[in-house]
Amino acid sequence: MRWGIIGLGKIANTFAKDLQLVEDAELVAVASRDIEKAKVFGQAYNAKYIYGSYNELFTCNEVDVVYIATPHTSHAVLSIAAMRLGKHVLCEKPAGINSKEVAQIITVAREYNVFFMEALWSRFNPTIKKVKELADKGTIGTIGFLSASFAFYAMDRDEESRLLNPEFGGGSILDIGIYPIFLSYLLLGKPNDIMATSNFSAIGTEIQTSIIFKYAKAQAILYSGFTSDSDMSAEISGDSGTINILPRWHEATSFSLKTTDKEEVFNIPKLGKGYTHEIKEVHSCINEGRKESSLWSYTNSLDLANLLDEVRKQSGVVFPFEAKK
Repeated sequence: MRWGIIGLGKIANTFAKDLQLVEDAELVAVASRDIEKAKVFGQAYNAKYIYGSYNELFTCNEVDVVYIATPHTSHAVLSIAAMRLGKHVLCEKPAGINSKEVAQIITVAREYNVFFMEALWSRFNPTIKKVKELADKGTIGTIGFLSASFAFYAMDRDEESRLLNPEFGGGSILDIGIYPIFLSYLLLGKPNDIMATSNFSAIGTEIQTSIIFKYAKAQAILYSGFTSDSDMSAEISGDSGTINILPRWHEATSFSLKTTDKEEVFNIPKLGKGYTHEIKEVHSCINEGRKESSLWSYTNSLDLANLLDEVRKQSGVVFPFEAKK
């Protein structure tokens, strides 16, 4: 499978390293609007083609699938541009700034009959897959409580950075809040009600958000923020047992399971950083002629986008470019 990568920042570097660990994967082309940056990246990972524009990569006949790792605000437009030129796409999360963008992406994927998947890599983490398997088969009974957080200190970052600049869709919700929201959705589905509240920086960027997802028989307490660290563990508690995904839960290699008669720890290795598992899913889908993954489908991405929309609505998060429309 011949890959192209655009958006050559930190995440793209990690992805490229993991791509080298997948036997049937080859990095063919890289692109950046800064050609010097593209040269450094391409040479580091032995890319055959190095481009100074994204469109050049999209029109490269030797690229089968494009990994998009640009800032959130360009995910939709670049995914659509690539798919209209016949490329399969793996796009970093969130797939779009809002559910409207995600719906547009899905429409184009279907129209052009190409594969598209949101790169929610935690869904393919072996530990997360095992936790879902145990929860689904009732190992801990009926889930009544879920708690998950994702936070790190980022207030010392440049206000013009991707994380803190609202013009880039900055703030904690779309960048890291998406993970706890994803976990609750994965294990409990769509909530009946959502309550959310946020704090903002001096320039109006959302910097911490607390969320409650209310279900018929459960509640999920979720948090994301840039004002402090968190222990990055996750708890899923049912009426006959509890699962604790050990830190850092979104990229975990272990979890504990406590039931009425025993307590044990499961250690499940992952390959590389863990992007390898979503890469393998992309390969499997494309090789089998599937246009979406059954593990993280178009519907899943749209559901997640709708949940993010509602959290932002509840907490009053509106990006400047949205207010102008």
